[in-house]
Amino acid sequence: VQLQASGGGLVQSGGSLRLSCAVPGRAFDVYPLGWFRQASGKEREFVARINWSGDSTDYADSVKGRFTIARDNANNTVYLQMNNLKPEDTAVYYCAVDLVVGGNPRSISTYDYWGQGTLVTVSS
Repeated sequence: VQLQASGGGLVQSGGSLRLSCAVPGRAFDVYPLGWFRQASGKEREFVARINWSGDSTDYADSVKGRFTIARDNANNTVYLQMNNLKPEDTAVYYCAVDLVVGGNPRSISTYDYWGQGTLVTVSS
């Protein structure tokens, strides 16, 4: 199973980008989805998570108020709207699906399938 992330690019500080992640298979619309990121030389870290219905979300403190996660189950897609981007947001962004709900929602090990990543570069 391969999730397909897209939408990354180069943007100036203060700008916006919207990432998309195509989730294959109709069955995935009942599972939580998450976004993580990994900056060069750093560990992968949690960014945001959304439950299956889209009415419950969670954000890392570093992005709260600037990023919004949303999902469109009819089109099997999860989005990450990123506003007021900062140079420290520069990273490869990954989407992932949690098939066995109950683990730490912010832990990498909780997620079962991952996208290939999309690079976001924020210039100062």
